[in-house]
Amino acid sequence: MPDSAHNYDESKVKTLSSLEHIRLRPGMYVGRMGNGSHSEDGIYILIKEVIDNGIDEFIMGYGKRIEINVEDKIAKIRDFGRGIPLGKVVACVSQINTGAKFNTEVFQFSVGLNGVGTKAVNALSEQFTVKAIRGGKYKSAEFANGSLTNESNGKTEEPDGTEIIFTPSEELFKKYKFNPAFIKRRLWNYAYLNSGLSLYLNKERIYSRNGLHDLILEKVEDDKIYDIIHHKDKMLEFAFCHTANFGETYYSFVNGQFTNDGGTHQSAFREGILKGVNEYARKSFDGDDVRNGIVGAISIKLKDPIFESQTKNKLGNSEIRGELVTMVKEIITKYLFQNSDVADLIIEKIAQNEKVRKEIQAVKKASKEKSKKFSLKIPKLKDCKYHLNSNSEKGAESMIFLTEGESAAGSMVSCRDVYKQAIFALKGKPLNCYGKKRDLIISNDEFYCVMKALNIEDGLEGLRYEKVIISTDADNDGMHIRNLLLTFFLYYFEQLILAEHLFILETPLFRVRNKKKTIYCFDDLERSLAMKELGGSPEITRFKGLGEISPNEFGQFIGEKMRLINVTVDKIHEVPEILNFFMGQNTPQRREYIINNLL
Repeated sequence: MPDSAHNYDESKVKTLSSLEHIRLRPGMYVGRMGNGSHSEDGIYILIKEVIDNGIDEFIMGYGKRIEINVEDKIAKIRDFGRGIPLGKVVACVSQINTGAKFNTEVFQFSVGLNGVGTKAVNALSEQFTVKAIRGGKYKSAEFANGSLTNESNGKTEEPDGTEIIFTPSEELFKKYKFNPAFIKRRLWNYAYLNSGLSLYLNKERIYSRNGLHDLILEKVEDDKIYDIIHHKDKMLEFAFCHTANFGETYYSFVNGQFTNDGGTHQSAFREGILKGVNEYARKSFDGDDVRNGIVGAISIKLKDPIFESQTKNKLGNSEIRGELVTMVKEIITKYLFQNSDVADLIIEKIAQNEKVRKEIQAVKKASKEKSKKFSLKIPKLKDCKYHLNSNSEKGAESMIFLTEGESAAGSMVSCRDVYKQAIFALKGKPLNCYGKKRDLIISNDEFYCVMKALNIEDGLEGLRYEKVIISTDADNDGMHIRNLLLTFFLYYFEQLILAEHLFILETPLFRVRNKKKTIYCFDDLERSLAMKELGGSPEITRFKGLGEISPNEFGQFIGEKMRLINVTVDKIHEVPEILNFFMGQNTPQRREYIINNLL
C-alpha cells in the first residue's frame, strides 16, 4: 500500500461548496442524467425547477404569464412575478438552503421546499444568467459551471419578474438534445393545474380555462359515459368519469408536481370515490366494480409535502389520507344526490363491471392454481437482487429486459448488473393478444410468466421493477415481437405505460473501427460520421441481432451509456383505434400504410 494511503490528516479532509457538491453528485438533485431522450432526464428537470418558481409566484397571486424559449441547447424562462429581491439574487441561485420558500408567509404551497432547485440549474450549467427586475431596477449575475463571472445592476422599464437563461453542461449531460414534445407535455400539466395561467413555449400559448376537467376531457374525449364530475377549491381539485373501457387510469399532482407513481393522495381519491358511491347507493359495492373504467385526476396543495425521492414521483404523507378520503366522499355523495341522471349511469356501469368480474372469477381461480406451478421459479427469468418494493436505492434503479431468444439473453446475463438488472428470455414470437379476453394471460404460459415476473396481476402496487425494457433485434422479426409485446401491455396493463415504466432498448446497428479506435453507431448518420472521423477504409460490421454482439461489447449498451425510448400514451381514447389498425384483421389497409409510410 502506498505511503500516501496512510497519510490521513487535516489536509485530506475536503469541504465542498454548495454548487461543487451538486456537480459532484448531480443524480442526487435531478435524478437520472440522460441525454434528453426520456421525459424525466435531467435537462427537463432543470427547466422544471426554474418554471416551478414562476408557478409559485402565480399561486401566490403574482404574474399570469410565463415565457419559455428553447433553442438548440439554450433554455430561457421569464416569469412576471415579484422578482427575486435584488440584494439576494446571487445568494438565491448559488447558496443551498437560501430562499423565501422556507418562509410560509411568503410561499404557502411550493414544490421546491428543499431550497435546491435553481442552485442545481446553476451548478449543472456551463452558462447561467439570472436577472431580477423589481420596481424599475434590475440585478443580474452570470455564472460559468457554477462560478460567478459577472454582476451588473441598474434601472429598467421592464415589468417585474425573473429571467433565467442557461445552457446545461455537456460535460455532465452527454450529447444531450431538448425534445420540445416532452417540454410541451409538462407545460400542459402546469396549465391544467393552474387555470388562468398563460404559458408560452417558443411563442405558442398553452392555456386551460377549466383545469383538471380539461385534462380528463383531452384524455377521453367522446369515450365518456357521462359528463365529467369536477370539483375545485383552494386546497383540492379533482375530476373523473367512467368510460366503456376497463381498468383504472389516474393522473395525480401535489403543488403542481406530477406524481406519476401516485401516493397517498391518489389512493385516498380512489377510496373516496368508492365510499361516495356506496354512501349514495346505500350499498357495499366492490371497489373494482365501482372504479373499473374510471379515468381520473386529483391535485392537492400541501404545506409540507413528503416525497419518496428527490424527483418527487410519489407522495408519502400518510397523515392526510383520512381527511382526504372523507372530503372526496362527501363531495361525490352530494354531487350524486344533485345529479341523479349521472348517478344512474354510474350504477349501471357498476352492474356491468360486476357481471364481468364474476365471469372472470373462475379465471382467477385458475390463476391461483397455476401460480403454484411457478411459485418457486419462473422459467427463463434471471432475476436481480433488489426490486422496486425493496426500500433500497438500487431497487429504485431496478429494471427487467424482455429479450428475444436465448442468444441475446446470454450476452446480457454475462454483463448485467446482478443487483438491479433482471433478464427474461422470450421463447419466440408471443401470441397477438388483441381482441382476446383476459383469461388469455392465464392460459398462455409466456404472458403468464411475464405478468408474474413483473408482479402486476393485481395492479401496479406490486410492480417489482422501475423499468420494463423491451429488447429485440433490429430486424423484421424483432420489430414484430416488439409490437406484440406493446399490444400485450397496452391491452391489459395500460397503467404501466401511463406511469412511464415501459421502455424500448436501443442497440447499435453498426460497428465502425480501425486498429486504433472503435465506434458504435445507432443509425446511418452516426455511421457516416464515424467513417469520416476514422478516415481511410475502416471495418464496418452490421449487427443483425442482439446475439451477434459479444458480452464484452454488450455491457456498455446496458450500462451508463444505455439508450432507452420511453413508451408513452398521450390520449387514452386513441389506443383501441391504434391497436385495431396495427394488430387487427385489416391486413390490406395496414400493408398499404406500411408501404406508403414506413418502408
